[in-house]
Amino acid sequence: MTNQQVQLNIRFKAKPGKKEEFRKELSSLIEEMSTEKAFISAIVSDDLDQPDDLIIYETWQGTKDSWLAEEFVKPYRKNYEGRLGDLIVDRSVSWLQPTGEWGSHIKNA
Repeated sequence: MTNQQVQLNIRFKAKPGKKEEFRKELSSLIEEMSTEKAFISAIVSDDLDQPDDLIIYETWQGTKDSWLAEEFVKPYRKNYEGRLGDLIVDRSVSWLQPTGEWGSHIKNA
């Protein structure tokens, strides 16, 4: 396995009244993906200025290409992707490559 890491910063805009239902689906996905060998961490945040938005920040061992080839095709992701149309209005993904880290002391919410 490579020493490279890739991060995904994904912003979701939930449909009105669907944020908590979406949060449950996202949490179930995270439980599944957190058992993957390449998984490092995930942080879910609420946007204080956009109340319908949830943001997930994931860190994975590997590259964008390896993540797309190995992780995105998992069966549990296909089930999750199939449910998104009922729960979100929009999703935007940023692919990042970490270059430094300071003070990762986030506690479970």
